[in-house]
Amino acid sequence: MSDDMPIEELTDSAGAGTGAGGWLGVLPVALVATGADGRIVRWDPVAQELLGYRAPEVVGRHVVELMHPGADRSLGRSLWEAAAAGHGVMGVVTAWHRDGHPLELEIWACPVPGGDRSPGVLVFAADAAGARRVRGASAVWDGLFARSPVGIAVLDTQLRFLQVNPALQAMNGIREAAHVGRRLAQVLPEVNTGEIEEVMRRVLASGEAVVDFRRIGRTPADPDRDRVWSCSFVRLEDAHGRPIGVTASIIDITAQEQAQAEAEAGRRRLALLNDASVRIGTTLELERTAQELAEVAVPDLADVVIVDVLETVAAGAAPGVGLVGGATLRRLGKAPLSGSPVADVLAPLGRTLSFPATAPYTQAVVQRQPFLIAHLDNRAVAGAARHTDKPGRLLQMGVHSFMMAPMLARGVVLGVASFCRVGTARPFDSADVALAGDLAARAAVCVDNARMYSREHDTAVILQRSMLPQHVTPPPGFEIAHRYLPASDVNEVGGDWYDVIALRDGKAALLIGDVMGHGTAAAAAMGRLSSSVRALARLDLPAVELLHHMEAALADLSDPLLATFLYAVCDPRTGICQVTCAGHPPPAVVTPDGTAHLLRLPAGVPLGVGGVEFTTTEVTLAPGSLLVLYTDGLIEARGRDIDERLTELTQVLSGTTPLADLCDTLLSHLAPASADDDIALLIARIGTADARQHGNVRATGATT
Repeated sequence: MSDDMPIEELTDSAGAGTGAGGWLGVLPVALVATGADGRIVRWDPVAQELLGYRAPEVVGRHVVELMHPGADRSLGRSLWEAAAAGHGVMGVVTAWHRDGHPLELEIWACPVPGGDRSPGVLVFAADAAGARRVRGASAVWDGLFARSPVGIAVLDTQLRFLQVNPALQAMNGIREAAHVGRRLAQVLPEVNTGEIEEVMRRVLASGEAVVDFRRIGRTPADPDRDRVWSCSFVRLEDAHGRPIGVTASIIDITAQEQAQAEAEAGRRRLALLNDASVRIGTTLELERTAQELAEVAVPDLADVVIVDVLETVAAGAAPGVGLVGGATLRRLGKAPLSGSPVADVLAPLGRTLSFPATAPYTQAVVQRQPFLIAHLDNRAVAGAARHTDKPGRLLQMGVHSFMMAPMLARGVVLGVASFCRVGTARPFDSADVALAGDLAARAAVCVDNARMYSREHDTAVILQRSMLPQHVTPPPGFEIAHRYLPASDVNEVGGDWYDVIALRDGKAALLIGDVMGHGTAAAAAMGRLSSSVRALARLDLPAVELLHHMEAALADLSDPLLATFLYAVCDPRTGICQVTCAGHPPPAVVTPDGTAHLLRLPAGVPLGVGGVEFTTTEVTLAPGSLLVLYTDGLIEARGRDIDERLTELTQVLSGTTPLADLCDTLLSHLAPASADDDIALLIARIGTADARQHGNVRATGATT
């Protein structure tokens, strides 16, 4: 306050402060100003409302004259004199209302410096009964304000702190004195002050309260960690509804937000794992499985992911037992494949990479433990940077967090998956490492399944082919062609086989069978049956008896199986064929003029059912006719009726074609894609005029 300020300016300024209606708009406070002689020089509208006198009626009168004439005016005079002498005073006096009744007033008086002049006095007056009521309510407010665990602040219309309770002082780590008179940005620069003040301005302007607005940032109470507060703002108004400030209540909800964030992160992790269970392992292809792991983790877990599999696994061999000298891996997965400068720096798919024993890649594989660098910097990549500039380039591109997860399945390490975060994404933490480990483990099982599938498939195919006749020597009077096509899936490689066996008197047995089942077990059972039938056929047993012996051979297996079987004994001199069928598809006949049809035979039941007699059917074929034997893999197709497929078979057979070409034509027309089941095919031309006279024979065969 300037010592030279005229009393008129001072009273104008004070009047502006009380024009809001007094103590926060609750208690009307009158302002009266006197000169050095005690005569009134200022009488505001609140004084007029309080005592009834208009300004012209009192200005120029001594202030003591307003005291009640029946009361002792000495108290009023002594209070004024004390104030004029330079002391602030407060007391209760009885004034005389204009309408003639006494009015008890509570007054506060203070001197007004006047420079060389004698000081004047400012007198603030309020109804004493009203003041007592306000103080009673204030006591309740003060108790709540002081003891509330909720942070409370009162701010003026300029959004400057007027009052701050102890709870908020503790939240902010700043004493009340450092708040009062300052704005939020000056007190707490590390919170979102701009947004908060904008909300409070809207509350002042509209009068509508705002609930649960979030204050986020750091305070001196906890300078190393971001916290979250829920803030509510209410406009304070005077008796006339005019805004006089804002009250704010603040609750620290950091723990709740963290729990909610963790729960949400848990839901996201579960959703990602569920997604991974659907998207990883859709095929038994090693490369595809590795790529699926990389793609499922981007962008929900990482910005860039690469998957490297041990070279021994990628090459189809067993995983190495030791990695003392380092690790050699082949890159089989990377995401994103394009559009990412970071991914472009990394080695492309298919590249074989060698790492020394001390490299993180090798350590992750050898130790079978995750490898995490939460905050990637020059120091963290110093070791690798001695060998390549890629770590430094990745840092420049914004890669700031890195982790690796070994791919473990059935106690065997198969490779490693690497994850990078770029830009503003938060660093990896322990929860991310656990999630990466789960994804890598799922992919590792699929990779191991693919590895074992490939090995079992190859084993089954080798076993199957080793038990098929490698070189069929056709008996005199026969021309033979044959094919074997294994299924594309290990579960479908089974027990299909065929054979041609020379018998007595120039006859030959043409046979074909299919053990019901798949994999190496079916292939092994097929081998046992094929050996048995060769031995039994050479004993010249009747076909029905031979089939019963084969049933007995199946029954001797530890896991009994069923098998379809067709056995045809053909005499090329007479064209007579005796055909016995045990649940096998009917053979086709192509006459010398190119007409094709299916033989009508009792279908019978497969070997191994037991209790059923087999029937032999005798047919006579014209010289040069073809007898076509096949397994069900040739005629069965998903979504196709079997009768339609049999009709298609006879249509393809119609005409005259060399036997080898006919085999290829059948396979290309009826099994154009990867076979769902094994296919065995045996075609025999039975008897020709030349063959009968000269015994000319030819044989062609192949397996694919």
